[in-house]
Amino acid sequence: MSGPALFSPLELGGRRLDNRIVIAPMCQYSAEDGCMTDWHLIHLGQLALSGAALLTIEATAVVPEGRITYADVGLWDDRTEAAMGRVLDSIRRWSDMPIAIQLAHAGRKASTDKPWHGGKQLPPDHAHGWQTVAPSPVAFETGSVPPTALDRDSLLRIRDAFADAARRSARLGIDVIQLHGAHGYLLHQFLSPLSNQRDDEYGGSLENRMRFPLEVFDAVRAAFPAERGVTMRVSGTDWVESGWDVGGTIAFAQALEARGCAAIHVSSGGLDPRQDIPVGPSYQVPLARAVKQACGMPVVAVGLITDFDQAEAIVGTGDADMIALARTILYDPRWPWHAAAHFGAQVKAPPQYLRSQPRRFRDLFGGE
Repeated sequence: MSGPALFSPLELGGRRLDNRIVIAPMCQYSAEDGCMTDWHLIHLGQLALSGAALLTIEATAVVPEGRITYADVGLWDDRTEAAMGRVLDSIRRWSDMPIAIQLAHAGRKASTDKPWHGGKQLPPDHAHGWQTVAPSPVAFETGSVPPTALDRDSLLRIRDAFADAARRSARLGIDVIQLHGAHGYLLHQFLSPLSNQRDDEYGGSLENRMRFPLEVFDAVRAAFPAERGVTMRVSGTDWVESGWDVGGTIAFAQALEARGCAAIHVSSGGLDPRQDIPVGPSYQVPLARAVKQACGMPVVAVGLITDFDQAEAIVGTGDADMIALARTILYDPRWPWHAAAHFGAQVKAPPQYLRSQPRRFRDLFGGE
């Protein structure tokens, strides 16, 4: 019998991944003026020992006003680059796990407080707030300060900021870039007719609404080394009537694939407070499956994937090529170890931890 699909290798953007388990980007709201801190070293460092195939750095703003909160990580100048480099250098001393970064701009969902302080949007005159921008001057929530609609010069500056962050990522040795086109942030705001009410070439038709996200992808692809992958995270649907849907997602995925996108990570929601999400185990997998059936590039599924057999079924049946873990791996940072033990597979572990291998799983850390 062949081994578990979850622990079969895969090539992504020129890098060989040892298995199909990806650590999703997870915002920590613990940066200082865009700079990573020791918290990021602790957080990312322990995940880099998990046995997963790829570690993704949290949503990283390409400009200060693109942060979700004032405590978000950024990569827009030499100072933020140096802070991230310090963290990465330390992690790489002890782990050879490939590292991806999610480059992002929050658009109208920027300028908020930390989640554990309520997460409400802060007005521009607040000490930790600023004026947000978006495709159209439509606020995310009633009572919020409307964003400023982006003019063409501003679009060019943001596009170039994504490209500059890609060049900084390359200097830092990042293996893969993921562009954040999901969860109601700026690129998603352009895609959805609920947030994009422009009447120029960036609004209206599906082709026009896809234009700016595709321009950002092209700019990043050109700025990042050709042998390293650029991927995209999308929301497969807004879960709101007349909003962004799976049909648009498929068209966008096909356009990305034609431009050399290395993979697409399919999530959902986040654009509109009216969303009605049928949350449950694997609730977003049908969206990934629809994209997988329409595209040839690797597809990542995410969302309430917690069980080993559940994850194996998603990959083994071809619903997706990889599964991404977020809250699950925060709760159990050794989830890939435990999944490998469950299936009789092997996983990487640092030599300092080899003696933790239980006797009943003698080959769990095989090859070390």
